[in-house]
Amino acid sequence: MSPILRLGLAVAFVVLIVDQVSKWWIVDVVMRPPRIIEVTPFFNLVMGWNRGVSFGFFSDAPGWTAWLLPLVAVVIIVVLVIWLSRADRRLIGVAIGLIVGGALGNLVDRFRYGAVADFLDLHAWGYHWPAFNTADSAITVGAVALVLDSLFVRPERPKNGGGEDTDR
Repeated sequence: MSPILRLGLAVAFVVLIVDQVSKWWIVDVVMRPPRIIEVTPFFNLVMGWNRGVSFGFFSDAPGWTAWLLPLVAVVIIVVLVIWLSRADRRLIGVAIGLIVGGALGNLVDRFRYGAVADFLDLHAWGYHWPAFNTADSAITVGAVALVLDSLFVRPERPKNGGGEDTDR
């Protein structure tokens, strides 16, 4: 197993554990009974159940999505782990690990609760961002890192003497 694969899997494992512990604490301890807890003027703890995808999209979709969404998540996780096994930079390994760990955390919720537990509520000037969780945060940070990497990191070119094209 390559060091980058080990790193990515370790990141995924840590994200999964932190996500599941935070959700256990919110669902089983803090939100008994469910309520809104104002932490700061712009941040609340709430209890929300997302049966759809990110930010509640498709929450009102037909019942067949209850098995389709976990299936799609498994396929995405498998593809990302294959990509991770071929990654050649630590940043890519960490970014994919964040996404895989977050996807696994939300997948566990779907099997455990039938929906994803969301509890972080950011708001300003009367507008509330859709509630989210630590898994969603990891997925977002990982995805942003991959996009930034693809936009700003140039792959190293092998040196072949004079820099001329040798594929002629």
